[in-house]
Amino acid sequence: MTKVHATTIIGLIHNGRAAMAGDGQVTFDDTVMKTQAVKIRTMRDDTILAGFAGAAADALALFELLEKKIDEFSGNLRRAVVELAKEWRTDKLLRHCL
Repeated sequence: MTKVHATTIIGLIHNGRAAMAGDGQVTFDDTVMKTQAVKIRTMRDDTILAGFAGAAADALALFELLEKKIDEFSGNLRRAVVELAKEWRTDKLLRHCL
């Protein structure tokens, strides 16, 4: 039988308001390391809501990189996310070491 490992982050915008949710489980192989992890956080004076799924260390590193990109592009979230994605896809070191 195939084992399935997944994390879900879901976001919704309705009537100009945003909501985001994610599971709180952190696992290592078959061991649950934490059940109440916070995988969603606010950034830039609570004006941005962000969530990352994946290995805990990767998610924390991605939060930091996204915050830097947001600052680099003066709070323009769309541009920051696009630039981070481009960097992620083209930088083998970043893609494989995080």
